[in-house]
Amino acid sequence: MRAFKSFLLATIAAAPLVAAPAAAQEATDASTESSEDTIIVTARRQAERLQDVPASVSVLTADSIEKTGADSADDFAQLTPGVTIVTGTAEAGDTQVNIRGINGARDAESSVALVVDGILKTNTAQLNQSQGTLRQVEILKGPQGALYGRNAAAGAIVLQTLKPGDSFEGAVKASYANENTFEGTAHIAGPIGEGLGFVLSGYYRTTDGFYRNIYLDNAKVVDDQETWSVDGRVVAQLGSDTELDVKARYAQLRGASINFNASFHLPNFAGVNPAFYEDVNKHDFRYYSNIRPTNDQDSFDVSAKIEHRFGDNLVLTAWALYSDVDQSLVADGTSADFARYIGAADTAGDPAVNACFASTADLTGFPVNQPGFIGQIPVPFIFAPANGSTFGPYSPTTCDGTQFQSRNQRDISAEIRLASDGSGPLNWQLGAYYLNIDREVGVSLGADTGAGVIENLYNAPNTSNPTSLLLNDAFKTNVYAAFGSIDYEVSPQFDVGLALRYDIEDRSTTSLVPNATDPFTGGPINPGQAFGTLSPKSATYKQLQPKVNLSWKPSPDLNIYANWGIGFKSGGFNNQGSSTIVDQNFTQFFGADVTIDDEFRKERSSAFEAGIKGELLDGALTFDLAGYYTKIDDMQFFEFFVGPFGLLRVVSNIDEVQVKGVELNLGAKVTDGWKLYGAFNVTDSEIKANASRPYTVGNKSPYTADWTLNLGTEIDTPLTDTVDFVMRWDYRLTGPTWFHTVQDQELPTLFSGLLPISALGLPGFVGNARYDVARRDTFGVLNVRGGLEFGNFSAYVFADNVLDEKYLSEVIPAVEFGGSFISPGARRLVGVEMGYKF
Repeated sequence: MRAFKSFLLATIAAAPLVAAPAAAQEATDASTESSEDTIIVTARRQAERLQDVPASVSVLTADSIEKTGADSADDFAQLTPGVTIVTGTAEAGDTQVNIRGINGARDAESSVALVVDGILKTNTAQLNQSQGTLRQVEILKGPQGALYGRNAAAGAIVLQTLKPGDSFEGAVKASYANENTFEGTAHIAGPIGEGLGFVLSGYYRTTDGFYRNIYLDNAKVVDDQETWSVDGRVVAQLGSDTELDVKARYAQLRGASINFNASFHLPNFAGVNPAFYEDVNKHDFRYYSNIRPTNDQDSFDVSAKIEHRFGDNLVLTAWALYSDVDQSLVADGTSADFARYIGAADTAGDPAVNACFASTADLTGFPVNQPGFIGQIPVPFIFAPANGSTFGPYSPTTCDGTQFQSRNQRDISAEIRLASDGSGPLNWQLGAYYLNIDREVGVSLGADTGAGVIENLYNAPNTSNPTSLLLNDAFKTNVYAAFGSIDYEVSPQFDVGLALRYDIEDRSTTSLVPNATDPFTGGPINPGQAFGTLSPKSATYKQLQPKVNLSWKPSPDLNIYANWGIGFKSGGFNNQGSSTIVDQNFTQFFGADVTIDDEFRKERSSAFEAGIKGELLDGALTFDLAGYYTKIDDMQFFEFFVGPFGLLRVVSNIDEVQVKGVELNLGAKVTDGWKLYGAFNVTDSEIKANASRPYTVGNKSPYTADWTLNLGTEIDTPLTDTVDFVMRWDYRLTGPTWFHTVQDQELPTLFSGLLPISALGLPGFVGNARYDVARRDTFGVLNVRGGLEFGNFSAYVFADNVLDEKYLSEVIPAVEFGGSFISPGARRLVGVEMGYKF
């Protein structure tokens, strides 16, 4: 792999020297612009004008991709109204896209389908990866289950990459920015022989990140990352009616993980130290973990698609995909305040030498984030007010232990579809789909003896990193689906469409936790084992997903449309023992009003959209106005629990959420070479029922911004006969956002249970938390690119977040702990970019 990476870097650097001097026509297909003013899209699995699609679709063409520099899901979301994203805060494969109030819960399946060159990807970890040489991005909003099946409740991201043409072409691009950030891409494409062509592309990026670990001598280990990938594609014409498209890709990432600080929300403690009741938006991020956080991700997938035409109007399409994504992370722990590892021995295993006490004594007075304090002993301050400690997570001591997490997934999927070719008034398709998922997920917490982390899910008590809590399960899934659709042009002005899909998803889980004990408490290594053996579980989830479209076009430049559809996301299983952990440590201990099940229910959404899109002034002004209403039953929601047991990640259900909103997109061509863009979305959401946390009824849908505003301008004008000037500005405002179902409530916490029995002897209500300070404020990010294009060369300067806006990427309240885990957004990145095409 090192050899290949070196080869990739050398290729990026040397391509301008070896490229052929002759320019080539860019290869096109149904997904690219057919003319300057007409955009053809395939989001509904048929080639059609964007103007004719009876739904909201946001499109980035090849030209827009180049001018904005967009190449990732994060970039696409930033440019799209009503879409927000959280990615890479915990680990690289951790990406959650929210479209119009429907969010993809961490540790559950995605709510957004990812379709690349007509093939449905099945692993959410692939959303954040480079997908090759992009030629078009389409974001289709609203439930798309009838088209793409499970996990398309919020919408679909449809990507088209470069296909080989009849002549050779290629390009290389490299950029350098602050924080030692280098990014490079290169591709070459062309014919191999008669009816046979190829595309080979590579991607590389490395950065030191924006933040430093002050305990580890300001080491660049907080958000550093190095990633690279290679994509290959071969397209063969097997006769005049048959095309075979084979693709393969490999990607590797090495970097940091768990980019979080803690923020406390205990108002009754604020009289002692105001930092106990902190507004998350005012937090000053500082990192000082004694464990270097790491994140490894390796992914490989290969696919084959064959398309055969029968006569003039019938097309058979079949494809198969194999995907393998392995990822793991290492990080410091979160349990110091509960003295879980207070008995941990030193590296040599000598019980007379206590690692936790020793590290605390050595670090007394170390400047951790307020209200944290390291005293002489690791006993929490509520039990030792004179010389105890107040630990946040990820401290420089060994008292918070370690964590190792792994998530390995292998998928095999296939689809076959018979369809009309879209040339007549009646268009239809019939098909079947199959998916097999083999996934193993593990979370292991261990003692920190000063010897680092042993990257195993279970380490025996006599090792240097003994395991104290283990959640480890194997999940198996089989999905079967049949689908069909029909679209009929009743008249030149009126179209009607109906699509229908039926999904059956069989899921099973088996615990892989050994029969072992926690060396610090003497209890089982998984608390669920205290009630007997963790037995295998299975469930089947079924859903019929219809979609109805209506479109009336009183003129070729105006489309009045409406659609309604059902979205579906399968239920599943949390790590076995999760329900017991929550019940013992929260409900029974201090009466927390929260219920978590080891099995979470399927999510079902019903959405209606109506809108009008069109053109005015001979196409100089384009607009798309839409209103929508969505009812989500059993919305899946990620929760994070911290306590004396360590940490726990689970998925719960919100029984009913209602979302309604309005969205407007405008585009104006002021003059040749100058365009203006604007888009606004406002989303009103409300939790109508929530048995997991009944007191949250009336609150907003988590991870949903109240509104978004996009403004942009693009200038592309010649300076001379051979030199063009290009400038692009994109400004995005994202409105206030809650990240949890708990919002303005005041609730008891673990401290409410501990205070009455502590040395302080205070009543329990003093330990209550209030979460009105856990909402992310409105923030704006301005990205600017400008440069020159001359012949086959281009030179740009760029600034991402040019105003250096300080904002939060994510806020994860740990409600019963009394605080939130918060992660910062990207800071200003300024650099230069050089490119060459042939």
